[in-house]
Amino acid sequence: MTLSDREFWTVFHGMIVGAIYLLAFAGGLAGLWSLRSWEVTPAGMKERMRRLIAGMWVMAIVCWTTVITGTYVVYPWYRAKEPASPRSKLLADSAKSAWHTFGMEWKEHVAWLSPILATAAAMLVLYYREELARKDDLRRATIALFVLAFAAAAVAGLFGAFINKVAPIL
Repeated sequence: MTLSDREFWTVFHGMIVGAIYLLAFAGGLAGLWSLRSWEVTPAGMKERMRRLIAGMWVMAIVCWTTVITGTYVVYPWYRAKEPASPRSKLLADSAKSAWHTFGMEWKEHVAWLSPILATAAAMLVLYYREELARKDDLRRATIALFVLAFAAAAVAGLFGAFINKVAPIL
């Protein structure tokens, strides 16, 4: 099996870095959710925080990689000014035009919230460390940012998969 350059970058963007971010979310959420000072020894807290900080930053970097490759590598092929471009195909068919008008608008704009929120959550974990285990409101706020980052990425990923199915980048 061979992939063209465009197919490779589409797979890299969505199936590799995008999927890594979405799949790793469960580990990050479990790490934040179970972070309670009365359940962990001081030595266990240190080890858990090291793992959580590293995981949160790796996920933020992977999220940035996903959005940047989508915006600056894959998206220009989608939006090319030629009649055979995926964007042109979607807009030419009134039944499929909503895939562009709503789905790609989400991917173009709202998806950028995902790395921003993931970085904010990672920064909170790095800055507050063990305090997150003692302050439930701070931990819940961090979880909320993390979940919103995931939701924006998950919706963008779904739109990307469906749009690529309807109008693939060849």
